[in-house]
Amino acid sequence: MNYIPKDRVKALAERSDLWGAWLTLHVWAIVIGAMAMFILFPNPLTFILAFLLIGSRQHGMAILMHDAAHGILFRTKALNEFIGKYLLGAPYGGDLEGYRKYHLKHHRYAQSELDPDLPLSAKFPISKASLKRKLFRDITGQTFLRLRLATMKMKQGEKPNIEGSDAFQKSSPWPYLITNAIIFGALALLGYWWVYFALWLAPLMTWFFVVLRLRNITEHAMTTFDDNPLTHARTTYTNILEKIFLGPYWVNYHVEHHAYMFVPCYRLKALHKEMIGHHDKMEIRQSYRDVLTLATTG
Repeated sequence: MNYIPKDRVKALAERSDLWGAWLTLHVWAIVIGAMAMFILFPNPLTFILAFLLIGSRQHGMAILMHDAAHGILFRTKALNEFIGKYLLGAPYGGDLEGYRKYHLKHHRYAQSELDPDLPLSAKFPISKASLKRKLFRDITGQTFLRLRLATMKMKQGEKPNIEGSDAFQKSSPWPYLITNAIIFGALALLGYWWVYFALWLAPLMTWFFVVLRLRNITEHAMTTFDDNPLTHARTTYTNILEKIFLGPYWVNYHVEHHAYMFVPCYRLKALHKEMIGHHDKMEIRQSYRDVLTLATTG
C-alpha cells in the first residue's frame, strides 16, 4: 500500500555516501571521545557517562549495520558491504550477512508465526518483576554469556536456545577477533590497554544488551499480529536523553521503516512527517516509559 505519493517515496529513498560516512564517523567519534573524556578527567561520574555512551553507541553501530544490511546506508554497494561488515558489525560481534538473512525474513513475515523475531514480542505483556529479572541478566553480563554460548552451539548445528540469538550468528569469528584486536592494540600503543576492558568490553557485555532489549520492546511488543505495517510495528517519540542513550539514528521511527524499508534511517523523520495523514492509524507512543507501561503488568 502507498501511504504517500510515489515521487516523495523516490526522493526519500535516495541514498547518500556522505550521510553514510558521516554517521559512521559520528558513532566512532562518540566512542573515542567518551574514552578520552574519562582518561583526561578520571572520576566516577565521567566513567559512568563514558560507559553508558559507549554501550549506547555500540548499539548505534548495530542500528547503522541494520541499514547497511538493507543496502541503504551508503549509495555505493561496496561501501555498504565493507563498512557495514567491518566498521559497524564486526566490532560488537554482529555479522552483516547472517543478520541480513535473518532480518529480511523478519520484514517478510513481521508479527506472524514465521517471523524469527516473534518470540521477542509475543510474550508481552509481562510482569514488572519479569522485566526487572531480564534487565538484571542483561546488566550483569548473563545475556552476553548465554548469547555467546548459543552462537557456539549453532555453529555445531544445534538450534538456537536463546530468543533472537540467530541474529548474532557469525559466518566467521575472524572479523570480530581482528577488529577487537585492533581496538585493543591501538589503546595499548597509547598506554591505555585497560580501557579496552573497562570501556569497550564491559559496556558491550552489559549496557548494550539493556538498550537492545528496551529497543526491541518499543518496536513490536503489544502490537498487532497481522500484515499491517502501521500497527504491527511502533513509532516511539523520544526526548533528548532517549535519543542519546536508547534510540539514536532515528531507530524510533519503526512504523515508517516497516512501511518503506528501503528509506535510509537519516530520512525516516522526514518520512514520518510525510505520513502525517496516517498518524491517527499508526501505533505511536509518546516515550519509552509509555511503551514499558503498556508492556508490563503488576
